[in-house]
Amino acid sequence: MFEVSVKGSFSGAHRLKGYRGKCESLHGHNWDIEVFAATKKLDKGGLSIDFRTLKKRMNEILETLDHRDLNGIAFFKKSNPSAENISKYIYDNLKKALKKDKVLLRRVSVWETKDSCATYYE
Repeated sequence: MFEVSVKGSFSGAHRLKGYRGKCESLHGHNWDIEVFAATKKLDKGGLSIDFRTLKKRMNEILETLDHRDLNGIAFFKKSNPSAENISKYIYDNLKKALKKDKVLLRRVSVWETKDSCATYYE
């Protein structure tokens, strides 16, 4: 298998419902994202997917989150906008976006801070 990854970021606010502490109040983060895609076979040019293509698809998803109150997004009305659920949201949407690119989305990692990360994978 070959695996590639790209990184991105977005700024967004959230509040954690049912959480006791500071995070139950509205606050923001500069979220860092890393996505990993894999394939068994490379194309004729020796690539699994062009980094620019993977980054473009990722950024299209991140644009739906950037400078938003995440609690107001339909997906997060059903689930808390935790780093874990944000990674699942990005994963689910990016998986659909990559279908035509013939790569398998492996995992999505979301950093809430420089040393706190949550990852989703199937």
